[in-house]
Amino acid sequence: MRKLTIDGKTIQDNGDCYTIAEIGHNHQGNLKTAMEMFKVAKECGADAVKLQKRDNRKLFTEAAYNKPYDNPNSYGATYGAHREFLEFGWHEYMELKAFAQELKITMISTAFDFSSADFLAKIDIPAYKIASGDLKNIPLLTYMAKVGKPIVLSTGGGTMEDVNRAYDAIMPINPQLCLLQCTAGYPAAFEELNLNVITTFRERFPQTVVGLSSHDNGIAMAVAAYMLGARVVEKHFTLNHTWKGTDHAFSLEPIGFQKMVRDLKRVRVAMGDGVKRVYDSEVTPMVKMGKQLVAARDLPAGHALRREDIAIKSPGGGLQPYEIDKIVGRTTRATLKADDTITFEVLNGAENWKKVA
Repeated sequence: MRKLTIDGKTIQDNGDCYTIAEIGHNHQGNLKTAMEMFKVAKECGADAVKLQKRDNRKLFTEAAYNKPYDNPNSYGATYGAHREFLEFGWHEYMELKAFAQELKITMISTAFDFSSADFLAKIDIPAYKIASGDLKNIPLLTYMAKVGKPIVLSTGGGTMEDVNRAYDAIMPINPQLCLLQCTAGYPAAFEELNLNVITTFRERFPQTVVGLSSHDNGIAMAVAAYMLGARVVEKHFTLNHTWKGTDHAFSLEPIGFQKMVRDLKRVRVAMGDGVKRVYDSEVTPMVKMGKQLVAARDLPAGHALRREDIAIKSPGGGLQPYEIDKIVGRTTRATLKADDTITFEVLNGAENWKKVA
């Protein structure tokens, strides 16, 4: 049975979907904003909030770090300055970790490089997220696997060969793995979501929890993913679509995230056990909407019923229409008025009905 435990919460096929509010850098480099996002995400029902950690000087080439970054979403004159403005350090992470514990929501983070992996290990976060861009970064994957924390791995921009390679690298070291189907478009086009890969992953990796990192605009695909077997859903989260930053436009605002969590919980209950049954709540409506066999006109006693003597009308409650062939040819014991219910007992041969049935 596939199972993964993050911060004491078990994720498995017969359970609810584990939802991650991907905050990333939507906090705009502001600690108080990040704390407010944690609080609202908890109110929306998220199981976890996720940040991103980079050692920018080590992560980017000098040319990339110093590249001019002049656009409406920039927080610095160069790309490096922009990234540094948004980056949280030890103080912010420790405050946010304590705040998350107070809220009883799990804080995880993506590590984009070796230094960041070490940083998060010292923070003692309960799980690592690995971004799609590092699906092929086997040295980083194995380095993080050795920490011994659960790993949630996005697979955007990769082939099945890439996923197999990453899986084979991580599992011998650390079997605590979740694979997320992901399309690395921002936002991702619906025709490129390829949700059926969730089924492919489940068949190829029968002991591994599978999920969806969803960059589409909306909440419906999360429910579809759950029906296909996804038990982790990650969605970008913001407090305001109009805020400065590239991710806000395709992130869910609180009302959307809350509805997604609500619908994911509803769909688990709604799936049921697969046994077709009649529920108590259906009895009254089915009498009102159902049909029964009644006299099509006034009928005398001793009359041999013909098909045209029998009508099928609402409400239900009497003989079901599928019984009609059993009463054609039987004779009435007493007079029947039009619309009177026809029962086995008002017809000759009633004592044999149970035997016939």
